[in-house]
Amino acid sequence: MRRVVVTGMAGITSLGSDWPTVLENFQAGRSGIRRMDEWDRYTELNTRLGGPIDDFAVPKHWTRKQLRSMGRVSRLAVLAAERALDDAGLLGDPSISDGRMGVACGSSTGSTDEVKAFGNMLINAVADGLNANSYVRMMPHTTAANISIFFGLKGRVIPTSSACTSGSQGIGYAYEAIKFGRLPMMLAGGAEELCATEAMVFDALYATSLKNDAPQTSPRPYDSQRDGLVIGEGAGILVLEELEHALARGARIHAEIVGFGSNADGQHITKPEQATMRRAMELALEDAGLAPDAIGYVNGHGTATEQGDIAETLATRELFGTRMPISSQKSFLGHTLGACGALESWFCIEMMNSDLYIHTLNLGEIDPRCGELDYLRGEPRRMSHEYVVNNNFAFGGVNTSLVFRRWR
Repeated sequence: MRRVVVTGMAGITSLGSDWPTVLENFQAGRSGIRRMDEWDRYTELNTRLGGPIDDFAVPKHWTRKQLRSMGRVSRLAVLAAERALDDAGLLGDPSISDGRMGVACGSSTGSTDEVKAFGNMLINAVADGLNANSYVRMMPHTTAANISIFFGLKGRVIPTSSACTSGSQGIGYAYEAIKFGRLPMMLAGGAEELCATEAMVFDALYATSLKNDAPQTSPRPYDSQRDGLVIGEGAGILVLEELEHALARGARIHAEIVGFGSNADGQHITKPEQATMRRAMELALEDAGLAPDAIGYVNGHGTATEQGDIAETLATRELFGTRMPISSQKSFLGHTLGACGALESWFCIEMMNSDLYIHTLNLGEIDPRCGELDYLRGEPRRMSHEYVVNNNFAFGGVNTSLVFRRWR
């Protein structure tokens, strides 16, 4: 079995696109959530809250030919990949385009502008807005395919379109591809673009926050006064590398991935299951060869939905006990869906390496129905840990758990 390390990281969020900026906003308790006035036209949509990236712009060196196959979600993913490769010292290196590097990446959906254009064709029998690249921008594996083509990657392409676990499955499957010797390098992560249709998905389930006039107070993961989730957008990409390959080229190592667990609830399409959530964490620990008491911190999925918060915290309490520190950065950014697993993995590694763990914003009174845990709230906390866990859970009953080890 090969050991797998993280040699590059990058993310794009509503609170910044580099760790010093994101950290400054986290420490200051700034939220990336705002009222989406542009959604007022959707009269049957109840929520008006979102976490948009208002200042996103594609790099000037990208060509029109490169851009034409990419909708917003792919542009976010490709830019995060470019920055992660640069962080790893691999941007433009011949080794990434000779078959040694692949990509595992996903999103909940492709770009919805193209979905709209195809819907217009079906409803109105006209093809306005459709062209040869429309499907490429809409297809479920648009992020993985565009990353592969943009950088000339000739290794595996593993699409992970699994809603809220798209990013964490991308990292997990890339880790396994390297661990079992299929290739030495992978780009891994996920992305999502913000769209009113995604808010409507949860609105129809009565699961969105309606604090439309107080956007900075929501979402509120684990809080007794929470009223639902808020949708955000972003992208996160990690460069994963086989340890010996990384050492041979003198790479800087951010962390080691030592465990990955993934399973399915197998019962309900949207209702989370405590038992299988716990089992996903156990699978990750078994893969890492660790006992629960080796873990110092759990980055919770923390969507601020009643069923999700309760099930995941009870599962976490059962496995790790009441001493476990837990928090959720969705309280700052909203739920970035396909991006969240990758962004939160990036945050985990940065927190672990700096000994500073970010709290859950807006967490005032813990819901007594949630599992008894050490909830980080009020301000970041200084702690030093060798192992941290990142958990994500998705529609379809998909559960993931990743274990990261501090690199010393």
